[in-house]
Amino acid sequence: MSDPRRLAVLRAIVEDYVHYREPVGSKVLVERHQLGVSSATIRNDMAALEEEGLIAAPHTSAGRIPTDKGYRLFVDQLASVKPLSAPERRAIHTFLDEADDLDDVLERSARLLSQLTRQVAVVQYPTASQARVRHLEIVALGPAQVLAVLITDAGSVEQRVVDLGQAVTEDDVAQLRTAFLTAGSGRAVHGLREALESLPATFAPALQPAAAHLAAALTTLAEAGTEDRIVLAGTANLARATMDFPLSIGPVLEALEEQVVMLRLLTEMHQDQHGVAVSIGRENPFDELAGTSVVATGYGRGAVSKVGVLGPTRMDYPSSMAAVRAVARYLSRILAN
Repeated sequence: MSDPRRLAVLRAIVEDYVHYREPVGSKVLVERHQLGVSSATIRNDMAALEEEGLIAAPHTSAGRIPTDKGYRLFVDQLASVKPLSAPERRAIHTFLDEADDLDDVLERSARLLSQLTRQVAVVQYPTASQARVRHLEIVALGPAQVLAVLITDAGSVEQRVVDLGQAVTEDDVAQLRTAFLTAGSGRAVHGLREALESLPATFAPALQPAAAHLAAALTTLAEAGTEDRIVLAGTANLARATMDFPLSIGPVLEALEEQVVMLRLLTEMHQDQHGVAVSIGRENPFDELAGTSVVATGYGRGAVSKVGVLGPTRMDYPSSMAAVRAVARYLSRILAN
């Protein structure tokens, strides 16, 4: 649609419906918005919008609400994503900078995003498929035990107490540390097994069993770190939007609990000119999410991992897009340090 006035009418309907949660009529539009035309002209414009499938009557009343197609046109017509206010930016900066580790950073990000948008926040752990080993550390705990620590450039830290099956000296531990760090540092996490499987044979026969135990433990740590997972926050916000789910929010909650659904959706979403991906209503490939919209963007190295929000289609898209993009930027900055 290229008619500027009808676009303005659609925009006003979307904004009023999001804010007031009530179908919007022509009289209300004239009273609340400076559209510069009569109520009769607005009614004609609304009839044209309805004929194009951009708005619909939820029941026999003078009011109309946006359809999925209407929301899509509204989002596509956004000239820019409004920036967050200075207090909101400071709140993000302060709240996330206080985090202790990756888990804390992601949990704080999800909680903050759900508070900013009043939606369900979804934060994907840094995608480990592209992660590389930043550091390997081996610390002696006892005569036959060490702590193995695997740190990736995606910010994840995996650790495990390893029983070496034999007593080792401090010199043995130092030798193991040097060899394993040399073999693994900078390697892709998913290729660590291949890098370590032949390493035990390079040690003196007396130390080979301990090296084999350590190689197996580090391989297990690497594989555990490649499992895709997400952090959720704000699912209680859906309870305040039950009117937006006429049948039940049960399927939505089940989809959130089944993380593979959200992971697939986030992976398949493509960012628009604003650097944000928006999937509206039945654009979502999963039937259980047909009454929801998802706003997401990438963060971290390569912007492969996603952060976003899920809520009813009656969503404040500009504010949600701004909050998602701002949190993603802070996450990227934190993980780069």
